[in-house]
Amino acid sequence: MRHPRTALVVGILSAVAVLLLVVAATGKQSPGRVTSVHGRIAELVGGEACAKCHGGWFGDMRSSCAECHGDVATQIAARRGLHGTLSPELAGACATCHGEHHGDDFPLVNRLAWSQAGVADPAAFDHARVGYTMAGRHLELRCSECHPHADAKLLPEGAKRFLGQSQDCASCHQDPHQGRMQFECATCHEQATFAERRVADHERWLPLVGPHAAVGCRDCHGAGGPHALERLRPGAHAAARGCADCHPSPHSERFLAGNTAAAGVGPAQVCATCHAASLPAFADSRVTVTPAQHAHGGFPLATPHEGVACHRCHQPSAPWAGRHPGRGADDCFACHADPHGGQFAAAAGTTRCLDCHAATHWAPHAFDRDRHARTALPLDGRHAEVGCAACHREVGDASRSFRGTPSRCEQCHQDAHHGAFAGVERQQRLAASPRGTCASCHGTTAFAQLDHSRFDHADWTGFAIDGAHGQIGCEDCHARTGQPDSTGRRFGRVPAHGDGTDACATCHGDPHLGQFDRAGVPATLDGRTGCERCHDTASFRALPHGFDHAAFTGFAMKGAHAQLDCTACHARLAVPTAEGRTWARAKGTACADCHTDPHAGQFERLGATDCNRCHKSTTTFATLSFRHNLDSRFPLGEQHEKVACAGCHKPEQVGGRAVVRYKPLPTECVSCHGREEGGAPQRRRRQ
Repeated sequence: MRHPRTALVVGILSAVAVLLLVVAATGKQSPGRVTSVHGRIAELVGGEACAKCHGGWFGDMRSSCAECHGDVATQIAARRGLHGTLSPELAGACATCHGEHHGDDFPLVNRLAWSQAGVADPAAFDHARVGYTMAGRHLELRCSECHPHADAKLLPEGAKRFLGQSQDCASCHQDPHQGRMQFECATCHEQATFAERRVADHERWLPLVGPHAAVGCRDCHGAGGPHALERLRPGAHAAARGCADCHPSPHSERFLAGNTAAAGVGPAQVCATCHAASLPAFADSRVTVTPAQHAHGGFPLATPHEGVACHRCHQPSAPWAGRHPGRGADDCFACHADPHGGQFAAAAGTTRCLDCHAATHWAPHAFDRDRHARTALPLDGRHAEVGCAACHREVGDASRSFRGTPSRCEQCHQDAHHGAFAGVERQQRLAASPRGTCASCHGTTAFAQLDHSRFDHADWTGFAIDGAHGQIGCEDCHARTGQPDSTGRRFGRVPAHGDGTDACATCHGDPHLGQFDRAGVPATLDGRTGCERCHDTASFRALPHGFDHAAFTGFAMKGAHAQLDCTACHARLAVPTAEGRTWARAKGTACADCHTDPHAGQFERLGATDCNRCHKSTTTFATLSFRHNLDSRFPLGEQHEKVACAGCHKPEQVGGRAVVRYKPLPTECVSCHGREEGGAPQRRRRQ
């Protein structure tokens, strides 16, 4: 028996021997040639070079890669750049993306490497991932235009494929300012084109909107001036300039001082309280001035001027001095012409407006009803409530006419009847009234107050109120409206009456829904049209002229149908329809619409059954016109003609009821007669 210590020593020596053999074998048998970029480095070639990449006894591959690729290791540690965006596990497993020992021509940066990094298409790489937002014209460039070695199979010694590029514009583009600008290029320029300039945060000093959006940089930042572009430095901008720093103000000192104090801003900024920078001009029509702001100019916008549009007093086309002359609040003629054209100058002894009008309102005025009663038209009835301007209108010279004002109704009032009563005969009859044609029916208090007994509806409108129409009130047809129309009328109008259907349809819905107005239906019967072809004004239910069922519906009532009552097909409705119909519509004109099919659909074609093919009689279904030789696929020969129909067509149970089977039935002889011995059909004897 071997001593335990001896066995332990032998085991250790055996393990060491095996390990040495493995190491020796590893050094002599490479898994394949390294790539060209590594193969040109003498230290990485040969049997003793494995440890340079694989870490030897006490190292690892990640540390070995980092010794040669320090810039990548720095990215990973700083969590920036492409490698810095990878997960720690993937970033530390270099061989997962960059495989080796695949020969000279194998690229270490390949599709697999990009894919492992989460980049499906290297040509569409999002540079924001590495801290560079690429846009505009840069998106049109090939990778190799910025990264010269992007497509190189073998990098020159010491060269980088993608690393080492600067994001400074001047690294690729010539500086046209020759270093005079203190801001970086992206402050004013975008990547799309250098020709377009912008300042991302210019709104901090002045929003580039309205006219300022079209101003060139040098217009405000001229070379050599205190605001020159060359003098602007990051973090040391001058204070924002106000409007008055560039634009002289045409306003009075009183106006500016009052608004500056009220707004609580400096004199240079007070302009913006009325003039928004986004407007195209200082005098833009959208510039608004509040009554409080206007009052600082010496003219408070009190009654009656508070609702007047600015352009009524300040003409936009006039020069500034003419547009804002500094008028007095009581100087009416500075803005207003005499609307009376001097008509009251002699009577009043003056043309001052305030002699008749209050300073705060034009009405009421001193010319009251008593003074008006001495004119040609006393103000009685509703005329006493009408304002002067309603009758005394402006004439061509913008003054109002007070002498010779018309006194007849139709000279001032619109015709609420739209000329319906303007016939020659009626006009002559009405002309006798001194107040005009309207006064024959209406007074001055209210148009609605009139004697209805004097109104002959047939004479005045051409529409006689007879039959059922004579039992209804006026407002059943002329419903009062909620609001008066332009003529002041509330009494509802009825559309113009025509002939035929149009006359009835003015008030009544068509219960037939146009069925009797379709093509093919007679439009005229004995000179009658529309509803009057069948109905009169006494009652819709009465048909004094009868009803031609075939002409109006296309379904002739003959045979058995002629014996039926209307309600057999048109059942009475318990509740009338919205159109007033009290009879239901017929189910249809096809037989199957009213009659049950006793054949259970055996003769159906294209989804419908035409009973008339066999049952042409309108009196009874028992009379048939079926031609077996032409209307079936089984011609009746000499023997079959003698067989009764029931001999072949027998009842069957279909859907729980007995139905005579007509089709399909077999047509082969053997189906009914069987076969004789030897295969010949057997002829059955007649019973």
